[in-house]
Amino acid sequence: MTTMTDSSVREFRMPDVGEGLTEAEILKWYVQPGDTVTDGQVVCEVETAKAAVELPIPYDGVVRALHFPEGTTVDVGTSIIAVAVGDGAAAAAEPVQEAVAQTPAAAEAEEPKPAGRQPVLVGYGVSTSATRRRPRKGAQAPAAAQEASAAIQAEMNGHGPAAPAAPAAPAAPVGGERPLAKPPVRKLAKDLGVDLATVVPSGPDGIITREDVHAAVAAPAAEPETAPSAAPASSPSPSAPASYDSVRETRIPVKGVRKATAAAMVGSAFTAPHVTEFVTVDVTRTMKLVEELKQDKEYTGLRVNPLLLIAKALLVAIKRHPDINASWDETAQEIVVKHYVNLGIAAATPRGLIVPNIKDAHAQTLPQLAGSLGELVSTAREGKTSPAAMQGGTVTITNVGVFGVDTGTPILNPGESAILAVGAIKLQPWVHKGKVKPRQVTTLALSFDHRLVDGELGSKVLADVAAVLEQPKRLISWA
Repeated sequence: MTTMTDSSVREFRMPDVGEGLTEAEILKWYVQPGDTVTDGQVVCEVETAKAAVELPIPYDGVVRALHFPEGTTVDVGTSIIAVAVGDGAAAAAEPVQEAVAQTPAAAEAEEPKPAGRQPVLVGYGVSTSATRRRPRKGAQAPAAAQEASAAIQAEMNGHGPAAPAAPAAPAAPVGGERPLAKPPVRKLAKDLGVDLATVVPSGPDGIITREDVHAAVAAPAAEPETAPSAAPASSPSPSAPASYDSVRETRIPVKGVRKATAAAMVGSAFTAPHVTEFVTVDVTRTMKLVEELKQDKEYTGLRVNPLLLIAKALLVAIKRHPDINASWDETAQEIVVKHYVNLGIAAATPRGLIVPNIKDAHAQTLPQLAGSLGELVSTAREGKTSPAAMQGGTVTITNVGVFGVDTGTPILNPGESAILAVGAIKLQPWVHKGKVKPRQVTTLALSFDHRLVDGELGSKVLADVAAVLEQPKRLISWA
């Protein structure tokens, strides 16, 4: 989005990608103060919780200032770069003072004016709202929340508790005003049993953050320690937060894809009751079919591997048992059965685990599915997977066999009811036609949400996938 601060300078704000994300990290700046930019020119690369995206500037001008350095996480709607346009561009083209890493206070001082439309990552999105959130009174500095969080983490890591700090008095809501917090923070507070009205906010405009909620949880536990105790007089009281051995330990900030993955996995594991079932199957005929398809001219240039036939087998099983392709709506207290399959494929990337999905995979032929899988994998490896490609999945496959392990107990992707794990395909002794022979064997594991998938349904789906892989001709008879 863009804000006019005067007649010649525009403030470009962190755009909303339209997928419900609230923040992004600035990975790299491609411009510096004094550089000339043109409409559509990429000025920086940012990483959201789901993907790395390049941001284009929507007008011509000269860069006046960069409000944040690389590596900074910025909320959506916050000004990140100032550009002089029109008559002001000539003046801005003169040597300018380095503005990288300046505080965003100056950029936020002016009230954004309503604009006709605001730029998203590509093109333009919804109109800008003129509504401004009223700042919460009594907002405190983030020091208290950060100190409490640091103390808890230090103790968990075995370094001993930090010096207890005097807790700040919670700011009471003004006139019954509803505490300001983002939906994920509200859910966290609900799960932890924290009343947001008693939490001291540390975010901008009095917004309650996750750290504030954790600090509120830690406060009661810390109170007994602050009371006088019969400790030996010789015991020195700590005066500084516990440190850690930087030579023997490395601390990595949790952000971006890792932060999103952690939140999703914790939310899924402690929301959906997981059940995992296993089956070991002879896939020798499937492996032979893979080799035959590689020689077929119709598949020239396409990615043909066992995952292709495993994906098709799962799609056939879902067609035979459509109730597995559903989600649980807690708010409406309804089970939502999907009449389409957006097939997710878990992919390990340098930035972490992502799960892009193939839209309407149920309607694709085998060659089309091969093309979609190939495109999905190559895009993920290049780090170019879009946030939209990771939205709306209905069921997922994770191929842990590529790492040489037999199988696993996968955690559901949030909003889905089933995930299939595929183990390594190995040559093993197997009873085939009454005789022990070396056969290619793998183990499949299906995790499902027991709130809406009973053991019978989960077992039938897993058995059907195994049956198709054992006898691939069922792809025709069951399709």
